[in-house]
Amino acid sequence: MKVFILFLFILNFISSAQSSQKIILNSLFDQLQTINNSKSAALLEQKIWSIWNEHPNDFKLTEKLKFGTELMQYGDYNYALKVFSNILENDPKWSEAWNKRATVYFLMSQFKKSLNDIDKVLNIEPRHFGALSGQARIFIKLQEYEKAIKSIESALKFHPSFKSRELIPEIERLIKEDSI
Repeated sequence: MKVFILFLFILNFISSAQSSQKIILNSLFDQLQTINNSKSAALLEQKIWSIWNEHPNDFKLTEKLKFGTELMQYGDYNYALKVFSNILENDPKWSEAWNKRATVYFLMSQFKKSLNDIDKVLNIEPRHFGALSGQARIFIKLQEYEKAIKSIESALKFHPSFKSRELIPEIERLIKEDSI
């Protein structure tokens, strides 16, 4: 009986941590919709990223994500891929782990695998403007320019001052060049 009560307590704690993260994210995204200066938007974006990069209830997974990110930044993509895959085995519902693995696949030019992981990110966190931006960059590489614009427009729905907005004129130029 004590084990069952302990299990319920832990389950409740985990659920509470996840829901508090969602509440904070909802508030930050609401603020992002109304911000009209780039400095405030950048601060909100930074706060959102810090929440995404922190696992709601497992500090070890957060540390693994940091480690994998460092490996990725130093160019050790194969090891980073293993770290992110290990995290996903432990928690397949953590959107940022999928996003980091999608980034590694992108850096390895494995665009189809990256797009598959981005789909998983967006199923968990549809507002993930980073994943949408990554998706747009892949579509540009694949010369699927209309899809790239749609990805950026989706990101702009959640983050109206998102820097990826600047890609749209360049993509439109590429579309014109293709049609000539």
